[in-house]
Amino acid sequence: MQDWRNIIHGHHIPKEHYCDQPYVVVAKDDSWVCVMTTGQGEEGERDQHIVATISKDQGKTWSPLIDIEPSGPPEASWVTPFLAPSGRIYAFYTYNGDNMERVIARYEWAARRVDTLGDFVFKYSDDGGWTWSEQRYTIPVRRFEIDRNNPYGGEVLFFWSVCKPVVHKGSLYIGLAKVGSFGDGFMESSEGAFVRSDNLLTEQDPSLIRWETLPDGDVGLRAPASPVADEHNLVSMGDGSLYCTYRTTEGHNCHAYSRDDGHTWTAPAHAVYIPGGRKIKHPRAANFVRRFANGNYILWFHNHGKNWAAEMTPEKQGQPYELRNPVWLAGGVEQDGFIYWSQPEIVLYADDPAVRISYPDFIEDGERYFITETQKKVARVHEIDRELLEGMWKQAARLAKGESGEVAVAVEGLVLELSGRECSNGVTADCPPLPDLLKGDSFTLELRFVLESLAPGQILTDCRGADGAGVVLHTNAEGSVEMELNDGRTRSVWDCDHGLLSVGTEHCVAVIVDGGAKIISFVVDGTLCDGGTARQFGFGRFNPFMRSVNGSGRLVAAPSMQGRLSSLRLYNRYLTVAEAVDNYQAGQLQPLG
Repeated sequence: MQDWRNIIHGHHIPKEHYCDQPYVVVAKDDSWVCVMTTGQGEEGERDQHIVATISKDQGKTWSPLIDIEPSGPPEASWVTPFLAPSGRIYAFYTYNGDNMERVIARYEWAARRVDTLGDFVFKYSDDGGWTWSEQRYTIPVRRFEIDRNNPYGGEVLFFWSVCKPVVHKGSLYIGLAKVGSFGDGFMESSEGAFVRSDNLLTEQDPSLIRWETLPDGDVGLRAPASPVADEHNLVSMGDGSLYCTYRTTEGHNCHAYSRDDGHTWTAPAHAVYIPGGRKIKHPRAANFVRRFANGNYILWFHNHGKNWAAEMTPEKQGQPYELRNPVWLAGGVEQDGFIYWSQPEIVLYADDPAVRISYPDFIEDGERYFITETQKKVARVHEIDRELLEGMWKQAARLAKGESGEVAVAVEGLVLELSGRECSNGVTADCPPLPDLLKGDSFTLELRFVLESLAPGQILTDCRGADGAGVVLHTNAEGSVEMELNDGRTRSVWDCDHGLLSVGTEHCVAVIVDGGAKIISFVVDGTLCDGGTARQFGFGRFNPFMRSVNGSGRLVAAPSMQGRLSSLRLYNRYLTVAEAVDNYQAGQLQPLG
């Protein structure tokens, strides 16, 4: 069965060579108008410009490219669209209007990049994206301290935007990242600002549109402990607040709330799943939030991170930009002025771990949900399984209310279930055939157990044959539970986060072996492992050439375990994280902490 999460199954969006930020609006005639930054060369080359393309079949096919700005120089970059109530489509972008050929920068390669400076401008279309205004209009952006401290004293504005415009209380808002200087990591210092128009939604004369720059004062939205805060992404909340996410080099994305329409914001802080809860992990990559018509939210991120800022050297400056595969989503619900995020799910992946998937847009068309994304040289659109989103939203709603609610154990794909005496120490059972991982099939093993010791080498369950082929789950020297996969010629291992298990406490551990993404994930007591502070990743990759891990055909329960196994479930598919959480909560049936 085709895995919809694999990016190869998406529909291609046309481009030249380089392509970035393929953002879509659904026009009045229901066609999709996609705008993007493209060019015949690589990112940042002088021919970079912005285009549109139109689809009348929800992204399956597209029109030839339509120039909004012709091929540079001067460069036109980082275009974001907005559909006004009148049906007019606006395109906002960064324009190197003075046609600067180089800038003052720390490195020669950075000095030649002139696509992240100049004027913030827009053009518009009144015919559904087929033609665009000849005239471009400049949006005045107020200078902050970071601008006045740049090498030109603020006379040249360094900035760009990835924020799809949002409407908040009748005004239009667009997020910007102001840049202080170019050097390590390209943008070596940055912070967030917003432009707001209170009359764009109604004013037909573009020269009469009013703009102001927020927040108040001289300082934008920064990172807590380093100079990089990029790509501020904005959403209007149901309670009248604004919520913003943005990337850093600190191993976490940041978030901020404004209760006064963007004039002031909460202090810089790493994003958390719930107020006062665990931090979200994320590298220096696009980190986007959207609110759908049902009032619920999704968050795009990569679910790993380390504090690159603390150990940055010129040789390492590219590392925070890497590892954007797979993509994870969290589902959010609003409660008492805050967003509560679910445990994340893999939504997109590529077979090659080096492929970077980023700069998405989210399209709600009828009752269907779609994502666009780019790998910088390929752009695609994908339909999202609605059930994946619904599962995350239900989980987040339970978190927000602080209760388990109605949950049930997943039964689809359940091929073996043991409990009580059936999984007493040393008892064996027939083991159903395990899926062929090379074909992209998956399985999930879930155990409930109590350990009397955290000593290494305790086997919780084992189905290996005499040649070592099969699956075994055992304790390791870190005091964690580790899964070993073996197909007779290849061996892969991964363990749960360290420090989660304790003696004398019943734990529920679900090990999700995802044969599509080639990833092992652990959900321990209802929480997806994310590596904590000890390691960058909570999930691990297994060998992509791993074949069948069928072993002896017999499963032995707890053959060398100090403690007891109370239940075991085996599924012939990957459980979603939401399903694993439901299984855990169905066994607990108590309010969430």
